[in-house]
Amino acid sequence: GSNENINGLLRQYFPKGSDLSGVSQVRLNDVAWLLNTRPSKRIDFQTPQELFDQATADYLNHVALDS
Repeated sequence: GSNENINGLLRQYFPKGSDLSGVSQVRLNDVAWLLNTRPSKRIDFQTPQELFDQATADYLNHVALDS
C-alpha cells in the first residue's frame, strides 16, 4: 500500500541499496520537503504539508476556543 508508494518515491532520490550514511542532513531535509510538498491524488491533489498545516490550524483554533 502506501508504504510501498513512499519507498518508490524515495527511490527516485536514493536508489535501492544506497548507503544513506553518507547523505547529508541538508539533502535528507531537501528530499523530505520535496515529498511533503508533492500533490497526491490520494488526498485530492493536496500536499501532505497542506493537510498538516490545516490540521495544525484546526487544533490550535480548537485549543484557543477552549482556553
